[in-house]
Amino acid sequence: MQLRLRQFRPRTGPQEHRVVQPRQPLRHTSLRAPAPIGLLLGDHDGLNRLAGLFSFAAYSRHTIVHVPLRDGVPPDEGQGELVDLVMAHHSLGLRAGDWPELRRKLKNGVPLTARTDEARTARDAESWRARSGRTDFREDLRHATHARTFFLFGSRDVFAQAATDFAFAAGWGPREKRSAKGQMSLMAALPELVDPPGGGHPVEVLICHKPYPPYAHFRRPGEPATRPPRPACSP
Repeated sequence: MQLRLRQFRPRTGPQEHRVVQPRQPLRHTSLRAPAPIGLLLGDHDGLNRLAGLFSFAAYSRHTIVHVPLRDGVPPDEGQGELVDLVMAHHSLGLRAGDWPELRRKLKNGVPLTARTDEARTARDAESWRARSGRTDFREDLRHATHARTFFLFGSRDVFAQAATDFAFAAGWGPREKRSAKGQMSLMAALPELVDPPGGGHPVEVLICHKPYPPYAHFRRPGEPATRPPRPACSP
């Protein structure tokens, strides 16, 4: 997949950071922070682009991926705070409390085009799944919510797994019968999120597909598009 991004190089003191954003907003995609269950609701385009952005994050160890989601079309389903999304490798050392200062400095970005490798992403996702059942497994996604932003901190393989989950949701969501009626379909969930101490309900973020209104344009894959009858030829 080819991603059209915007790249920023903000500085905090002597340190320079690399931050990328989608060049065009994901207008019909939203995220509600988990409390303890969150909802990521998107149309085909939004879920497909998120698959690419998670794949990009998997192989960009020194890059912060920022996906503004609060300024899109307000969703008509779900409860809880609408938030943006930030992905970063845990080795980068980004702290949620550092983000507001960085976000204020995201000015004068330059265009960037990147291409993802779906085959590599699938291999690394499979590697993560093969290890996830072991008792010593420690590759879950750490997360935090701060400054109206949901942060995900992880490694290459867990971001690759998330990318395949979004690709599945984007590819198969439109095939759901509910989609033809403009209804939401639950397709997947983010990989295992680290639960806070003290027990309680596990933290989850559900990935759901929903075509955006009006729905007259929408056709499930394989369905013929209806066309208006041709006007009669004049004599």
